Amino acid sequence: MPAAKPTPMIKQYLEIKAQFPDTILFYRMGDFYEMFFQDAEIASKALEITLTSRNKQDKVPVPMCGVPFRAVNGYIARLIEQGHKVAICDQVEDPAKAKGLVKREVVRVVTPGMVIEDELLSAKTPNFVLALARNGERAGIAYADISTGRFRLAETARIDVLIEELTRIAPREILLPADAPEDDLLAPLCRHLQEQAVTYLEVERLGYSPGREGLMQQFGTLSLKGFGCESARAGVGAAGAVLDYIHETQKQALTHLDHIETYGLDNFLVLDAATTRNLEILGNLQNGGRKGSLLGVMDLTVTAMGGRLLKQWFAYPLRSLTPIRARHDALGQVLAREGVREDIRELLKSVADLERLGGKLALGHGNARDMLALKRSLRALPAIWAQLEGYSGSLLRWQGHEPQGGDPEGLQELADVIEAAVREDAPPTITEGGMIRPEYDGQLAELITISRDGKSWLVRLEAKERQRTGINALKVRYNKVFGYYIEVPKARSGDVPDHYVRKQTLVNAERYITDELKQFELKVMNAEEQRADMELAIFQKIRRKVTDRHRSLSRVAQFLAQLDCIIALATVAAENDYRRPQMNAEGRLVIEDGRHPVVEKVLSGERFVPNTVRMDDEANQVLLITGPNMAGKSTVLRQVALIVLLAHLGSYVPARTADVSLTDRIFTRVGALDNLSAGQSTFMMEMQETANILHNATRRSLVILDEIGRGTSTFDGLSIAWAVAEYLHDQRKKGVKTLFATHYHELTELARQKERIKNFNIAVKEWNEEIIFLRKLVPGGTNRSYGIQVARLAGVPQSVIRRARTILTRIENGESLDQGRGDDQATNAATPGSHVQLELFQRPEQKIMSKLKALDLSQMTPLDALNWLNEQQDELNGA
Repeated sequence: MPAAKPTPMIKQYLEIKAQFPDTILFYRMGDFYEMFFQDAEIASKALEITLTSRNKQDKVPVPMCGVPFRAVNGYIARLIEQGHKVAICDQVEDPAKAKGLVKREVVRVVTPGMVIEDELLSAKTPNFVLALARNGERAGIAYADISTGRFRLAETARIDVLIEELTRIAPREILLPADAPEDDLLAPLCRHLQEQAVTYLEVERLGYSPGREGLMQQFGTLSLKGFGCESARAGVGAAGAVLDYIHETQKQALTHLDHIETYGLDNFLVLDAATTRNLEILGNLQNGGRKGSLLGVMDLTVTAMGGRLLKQWFAYPLRSLTPIRARHDALGQVLAREGVREDIRELLKSVADLERLGGKLALGHGNARDMLALKRSLRALPAIWAQLEGYSGSLLRWQGHEPQGGDPEGLQELADVIEAAVREDAPPTITEGGMIRPEYDGQLAELITISRDGKSWLVRLEAKERQRTGINALKVRYNKVFGYYIEVPKARSGDVPDHYVRKQTLVNAERYITDELKQFELKVMNAEEQRADMELAIFQKIRRKVTDRHRSLSRVAQFLAQLDCIIALATVAAENDYRRPQMNAEGRLVIEDGRHPVVEKVLSGERFVPNTVRMDDEANQVLLITGPNMAGKSTVLRQVALIVLLAHLGSYVPARTADVSLTDRIFTRVGALDNLSAGQSTFMMEMQETANILHNATRRSLVILDEIGRGTSTFDGLSIAWAVAEYLHDQRKKGVKTLFATHYHELTELARQKERIKNFNIAVKEWNEEIIFLRKLVPGGTNRSYGIQVARLAGVPQSVIRRARTILTRIENGESLDQGRGDDQATNAATPGSHVQLELFQRPEQKIMSKLKALDLSQMTPLDALNWLNEQQDELNGA
């Protein structure tokens, strides 16, 4: 609680704080941002800084802590990462000219989605704030990155599709209507967002009418038809809320938000969260980092904006032939001119993040060094355009106004202005001068001359006063507290002239001022102050020129980002022998000598073995793959999915040849981790992912299943796996292309019953009771798991391996597991009750004997008997 009689400063603080109750208020006082009361208590713990107090003599001292003004960004970043919002309260008038208390206002609110500082942003990851609104049975989303000006909108009636889209977008902050937790459509989404930074808004702020009015005012249009969202009532409501929230937090015009992109959620190949995770597309399974992920291998972009765009390409793979082939064509052209490709790549390295530079300058936060980075980037453009002269096609040729002397959009004129005005050695601050070239403005040059001549005048004054007084140790100096002064050693203070006026006494010296020095100080200080003010005014004028050209800058940035992505994908293809895939709409998926793009890069000590997979909708739709653990089943499954993804991305693929069918979704069910926080076991998650596949897969989908049913008992698991395989084969009488890896060898029987199911296995070679993994996918099923051999390779103790072999022999011979209980190693044996389950793994000859006993020979003809014997022989041979 505040003191009984707050000071004027504390009163001002409390009035401002009342307007921003859900933030930590950074209150500017001189060279520090101070926090008081509860804000100070929260911030001191979060930032691990000292908590002190103001007015300690009061009965209720005011808690207080502070951070340096020049180092504030690091502290803000730490608070944002911990889920706090920060309101920046600055002095908005000159303290020297203020009458009484300096006026202060909140100039900006920093939230997770409202970050623009480079040091607080990930260079290759966008920073989106997203709003979600409901209108009738439809939900709309809109999201913006204020650091780049990107603004998008979409709608759907399906909450599951919405959740998948949120996973792709990965917003840093989400805005929801206040009634969302009780809304039947949005409540499931709220539960999904438990760990996100969520802000709840009044429902009215997400309405269609205020949203439409706000967007038209922002874009200066009479309707939203030109953006394709006039009738998207839920989406427009969400977009209006995003725009309103940005205005509310940034406290200024948003000139760089000058359009919105409307897109459909069904225009792309869909990768749900499970598939993105299981295939390690954007991050690895260990820690979510890029190393060991597909994006980590493919991202050879050299610009930050190119890196962000490539990540977007991975999140939104294409599913239409024309744009896919356009990217393949562009890669082919780039690969055909290796020297040019390398030259463009080197030129792109000199291009800064034009998207974020433009956004920062448009928001009034850029400094002179940002301006210089912009100039250097613009100077690189003519050389890039020249390198592109030999290319054709929309992706490699500038599609805006035709370049005039290598200057599309006239941006070299902007670079000329910056070069003429901004010094190469400009300081990081914009309020203290030293950033504008003297020759750029005559009046500025005069002020700089006064300042420069003032220094030589001081040298002459010092020499003159030494000669006049005879004090050789006399010095003329300056500091910010006392201004200009004459310093004399204390031992010679008796020799100073009478017109010297004492200003300060030190231990070993006395400091004086004279009328002559006062007049000089007034002249020089005024010149310095006027110079700083004039330089700031010139800089702001140039910054407005940049803002005026933001749309042009944005177009060029988007083109360069696209060029960077194409060059990167071409470089990956050249370095790793990727080939152009053919695309078809007939359901063929033929991959000759395909490789896993990540595994082949990290494999050491052995050569990666390529594999061929042929699938279609007529004869080879479901491939059942058996084989021991560690043989490479999962690698084959994943590499097929990744090759299909890369083909839709517009990339070349790691294969000798590939003919890829247009695919609407890739589903995976490969391994699961317990989600204990949600009360879900491994098996529950496995079944939920399987249910999602069975409900949503279509004939154009690709399904990857790895060990369905292993999370429960053997009989239950086998039954579920069998039923799932049948369902995918029979679905809508057309089936779904499926790669199904399993340990249940009994499933190979499905190939006899279902015409489009085929058996394959990963070949191994046995040698002296050991196995050698050949990593090769071959036709036919297998009836052995080689589990004991794999256990030995994994380092299981030899005593356990020997005991396991003994138990396996008894099981295969139909013996009771009660035998041998007197053996010291019998404690490792399974219980007798497990014998029924283990009968699933009888030797084939034992199964045939059981079938033979059940035959009614009196009802069989000789031909029937021969056919039956032939079937059993095929089974023994592993057909």
